[in-house]
Order: sequence, then C-alpha cells, then structure tokens
Amino acid sequence: MIPRLLPAAALTLAAFAILGAPPASAPATAQVSADGIPFDAYLELLKARALGEGVREDTVARMTAGLTPNPTVIRLDNNQPGSATTRGYPPMSGYVATHVDAARIGGGRSVYRQHRDLLGRIEAQYGVPGPIIVAIFGHETSYGQVKGNFDLARSLATLAWEGRRRELFAGEFIALMKVADKGYDRSQLVGSYAGAFGNPQFLPSVYLRLATDGDGDGRADIFANRADTFASIANYFRDAGWRPGQPWGVRASVPAGFDASAYRTRLVSPVCPRVHERLSRWMTVAEWRAQGVIAQGGLSDDVMVSFFQPDGPGTPAWLLTGNYRAILEYNCSSYYALSVGLLADEIVN
Repeated sequence: MIPRLLPAAALTLAAFAILGAPPASAPATAQVSADGIPFDAYLELLKARALGEGVREDTVARMTAGLTPNPTVIRLDNNQPGSATTRGYPPMSGYVATHVDAARIGGGRSVYRQHRDLLGRIEAQYGVPGPIIVAIFGHETSYGQVKGNFDLARSLATLAWEGRRRELFAGEFIALMKVADKGYDRSQLVGSYAGAFGNPQFLPSVYLRLATDGDGDGRADIFANRADTFASIANYFRDAGWRPGQPWGVRASVPAGFDASAYRTRLVSPVCPRVHERLSRWMTVAEWRAQGVIAQGGLSDDVMVSFFQPDGPGTPAWLLTGNYRAILEYNCSSYYALSVGLLADEIVN
C-alpha cells in the first residue's frame, strides 16, 4: 500500500526543510503550485519517497534529471471534458461511427488474422476472447501506431505537483520509478500526457500489477512485444472479472411503446455513477423476453443482463452482460465500452 502524502501545509514546510531554506528565501521566479509549493521542493519529496520505497538511487537520478513542470500537461488535464449534464448526453451513434470505422475494423481484422494462434492460446489461458483483446489494442493506440510522446516522468511529476489529483499522480510517479528500476530507459518511458504508456496504455501502477510476460522471455514488454501486450490486456480483463463463454452483450429487439424508464436502476454506483445510471436494472434474459425485449444473440435464459438504449426510443438497443462492466473497468465510459464491443464483433464478423 502506498502511504498518503502529507497535507498541503505540512508538505510545504517539509519541502522547504528538505531544501534547507525557509519559505521567505524562495526566489520570486520559482514555479509554485496553486497551494504555494515550489516545483523543485515538491520533486525532492517525490524523490525521497521513491528512495524510501526501494527504488535505486541511480534510477531516481536519471529519471528526474532536469525535470521542470510541463504547462501543456496542466492545460490538457484542466481541459478534459466533464461528465454529462442534466441536458443529456451526446448521441452514441456519432461516436460509434467515428470509432468503429472501416479503417479500425480493417486494421483489427489484419491483426487478428496475423496473430490468430497466439490469441487462441491466450484466450485458452485467460478466458478473454481474442477479438476483445484486439479491439482494446485498436482503441487505445490504433494497433500500436499512436502511443504518445510525453516524457512520463515529467508529466506525472507535473500533475502531482499541480495538486488537483495529487495523491493519484504522486502514486503513479512512484510506480513509474519502479517500472524504470526494471531496466527501462527514460527515453522509452513516454506515453500520454496523463501517464499511460505502451500498446495497451497502462498506467505505471497497472503495469506493476498486471503486465504479463506472454512469450516466456522473462520480461513484460508492452511497448513492442505483441505477445506481452495481448497477455497483459487479457490479464487485466481476467482481474476485472471477465466471465469466459459470455459475450459482452447482444443487440435486442424492443416492442413498440416500450418504456425503458420503468426499468431504471435504483442503485447508485460508487464509481462513475453517471455511466452506470444509464443502464437498467439487471434481469435475466427470460425476464426481459417476458417484457418483449428479445436478445438477438446466443444468451441462455438465466444470464443476467442490463438493457441499454443510449439514443432513446426507436434507436439500437442492447442487452449487456457482466462482461460489459469489465470493459468499463478499462475505461469508465459507455461510449468507449460499447464501441470496443462493437469493434470486437466486427473484427470476426
């Protein structure tokens, strides 16, 4: 378990104590966070924490040499779109059209054909279908083509220092030091502005927990090794509770005049509540059939599913299994999860 950082006031005092200078002596040009902490002082705390958690001194030195805050990272983080308002959600159809397009489908089919045997072995071991693995690969990095070029050490140090989600990013910075301690060069540890990296865009803490050696060479290389990439994605989904033998969901036919609001869930999810509130309560396939909602795929009558018709009456609807929630663990967005499922289906259509 990663220890919590000190409160902001105590952190500021501790930072100046480490630097051996009182607050009044800080130069006027020093870059400080919104809560008044100079970047250099905060970085010293991160370095001390990494050393205290067993990272080698030479690793910390090479990963932090010359670090300065990255204003682009702060701007991108602050400009992230918020959750939907009571005015509603953007149409799902538009998102699906741009994320499950001919190029991504074609690319996925090519990857799947090329690695069919490997994906079959991984599915046998982890229970996660090859098309789902490939669809994640396609969504995250366009099959390894777009992985980001931000210096992860600089990005994560900046986001931790900036303070909006300090504990999260401080923990990821320390995890990155531990990844680097495995022998990865700083020039290789690049990725998204928010710290995700490699073919599956894992955060450092996820890499440490779930990255997997898929070809037996003793190293979990999610940067260039597809066996390791696919095994790591499969391990992530197994950890998230993927149920072998079930699809993520199937299309559903809906009777005229069906009132989806009558089946709205009364549960409030502690994580991503605005995503889960759009899904109905859970009933069996047989119970939905009794209400006129018919599954258009192979699901046994006793499977628990949730009804989802994101764009309203008269538009496509789905019955979603628990495996859809496993996709939401990867990225808690129904736009993302539905498009991953649909892309996986198209890859083997």
